[in-house]
Amino acid sequence: MNPSMNHDHYSDRYITDILAGARSFAMVGASANTNRPSYFAMKYLLGKGFAVHPINPRMAGDKLLGQTVYASLADVPGPVDIIDIFRNADAAGVIVKEIIALQKQLQAKVVWMQLSVRNDAAAAEAEAAGLKVVMNRCPKIEYGRLSGELNWAGVYSGTISSRVPQLSPDGFQNHILSASA
Repeated sequence: MNPSMNHDHYSDRYITDILAGARSFAMVGASANTNRPSYFAMKYLLGKGFAVHPINPRMAGDKLLGQTVYASLADVPGPVDIIDIFRNADAAGVIVKEIIALQKQLQAKVVWMQLSVRNDAAAAEAEAAGLKVVMNRCPKIEYGRLSGELNWAGVYSGTISSRVPQLSPDGFQNHILSASA
């Protein structure tokens, strides 16, 4: 594992740079169940303009939120900036091995493990292969927190700023992240 990386705490700059620099996600463990976190995370990311490639072997070939579902990462037409893992910690280890094997095809830059998913051995393998790693975080929550959207819902985000949020062309309540923020 990257000895300088503290996976117990990520700086806002680290997360912002990842999210602001990304345009596409592959979501391993995507679900059509509207009550599942992967469903509303995917819907949110699509709403922010990200391309999202859902991965679910049981739904391969179907559409999920208008996107074609793929059976595996090997089926995803690259490149993909972030691989978002909505599976348990044990499965994350296998998925990271697959990401590394497909690195040339996918051109992935980041392995993102969802809330409650932490696999330090997999993180070390990913970092050794040149990938950035985020564990036990949700890109939807982090995007909302860092863009200021969570504050609108009365959620204390831990971010205090006098900076006026950058707004998207889609509407005044659709904040976007900027790497230069």
